[in-house]
Amino acid sequence: MNDDVKPFVGREALSAGLVTVHELRSKHQWLFPDIYLSGHDAPTLWQRTFAAWLYSHREGVVAGQAAAALHGAKWVDEDEPIDLVWSQARPPSGIRTSNPRLPRAEFETLDGMRVTTAARTAFDLGRQQPRYPLTWHTLARLDALAAATGLTKEDIEVVAQRHRGARGLRKLRQALDLIDPGAQSPQETRIRILLINAGLPRTRTQIPVFDPLDGCWYFIDMGWEHGRVGVEYEGAYHQTDRGRYVRDIKKRDALTRLGWRIVWVLKEDTDWEIVQRVRRARETARSAAI
Repeated sequence: MNDDVKPFVGREALSAGLVTVHELRSKHQWLFPDIYLSGHDAPTLWQRTFAAWLYSHREGVVAGQAAAALHGAKWVDEDEPIDLVWSQARPPSGIRTSNPRLPRAEFETLDGMRVTTAARTAFDLGRQQPRYPLTWHTLARLDALAAATGLTKEDIEVVAQRHRGARGLRKLRQALDLIDPGAQSPQETRIRILLINAGLPRTRTQIPVFDPLDGCWYFIDMGWEHGRVGVEYEGAYHQTDRGRYVRDIKKRDALTRLGWRIVWVLKEDTDWEIVQRVRRARETARSAAI
């Protein structure tokens, strides 16, 4: 559905004479109590977010993953529950509320709604990170938010300083050390954290490599420039998109010619297989350098 179609408050539309009771029930879908949307197509995440904000009498502050999406973060599920900083304790299904301390510096206006800033959004998401082992789901969210906004570790630490007694600060600081906006998909974050948990040195992401033969720059998902070992994730779209497939073949040939050892990871690979192949590639690179 087009995000230009906005949800509305039923009683307001009735009072303004924009719809009749019959039209409200027959031509519009109910999203939350007294909040409707024209048509019967599944609402988008943005529409559900706007509807939740309307339900809060336009008083709530959008937070969590819904806020991340409003800031431009990718990979947010369309059916993600809408988090609101709002005092109501029993919201309807699809809305989650909390009422933490929220200084004025930690929310702003986006698309007409009050929304937690990127730094505050990351502060909230990062405190959901389990202590150990490091899980990649939360970090993928933080990576995507940082990639969309230019958010830095220091930005989030400013917020943390205002909330020294908040729950989950240790979890947050563990996550902060690992945020990397260079991850271009959740799976890239997953692989990066997998390698860290396996005891391998931290990778650099989006490593630029210039090929003087064809005059092109290529970017490796992650890897180690010393030894020229890289890791590339091959998602299904790499094969279903013909243009992408052709570019990948050229990239593979160029990197091989330039002396890079690339571990190509498929979605079918197990964690053990990925780690072992990366270890072997690094060992081969070390042996070749002797």
